[in-house]
Amino acid sequence: MTELTTDRLLLRNWRDSDREPFAALNTDPAVMEHFPAPQTREQSDALIDRNQPLIDERGWGLWALEVRDTGEFIGFTGLSVPSFEAHFMPAVEIGWRLSKGAWGNGYATEAARAALAHGFGPGGLDEVVSFTTTTNLPSQRVMQRIGMTHDEPGDFDHPRIPEGHRLRRHVFYRIDRAQWESTR
Repeated sequence: MTELTTDRLLLRNWRDSDREPFAALNTDPAVMEHFPAPQTREQSDALIDRNQPLIDERGWGLWALEVRDTGEFIGFTGLSVPSFEAHFMPAVEIGWRLSKGAWGNGYATEAARAALAHGFGPGGLDEVVSFTTTTNLPSQRVMQRIGMTHDEPGDFDHPRIPEGHRLRRHVFYRIDRAQWESTR
């Protein structure tokens, strides 16, 4: 099993004890502001169920995120393969979702840097992408802090969000191995 550590965080596989706090995180209106809807407990559990075996099989995925000093579960960070058709596919995406109480501590940036290092190192990836709604400025700042570049011509309408929905338009960021190496 692949676990990553930073000075303050542990990126690890999921545990049954993560299910309840993850479900609570996924129903928090502030956390889910840039998603079309909160997730049900079933949807939340399904994300965990999909990622547990992927981390074991590929050596990467969406890792559960824990504060090392306290053992507190605060969300996820990691790498995944988007499951929709888009101009940039096939691709590996980096993403994160943290509980509101964990915001403002630099955890998303710290964990994302560890995930990128693993992806470009043992993961053998050549490029990683990320995308979010045009209104999700905090996530865009994380993308910028980890060295990603906004590929403005790559911005797109998310195919799983209905036309006319306020969250349909997404900004597109990317980083390749050479860019990542130059930021280290």
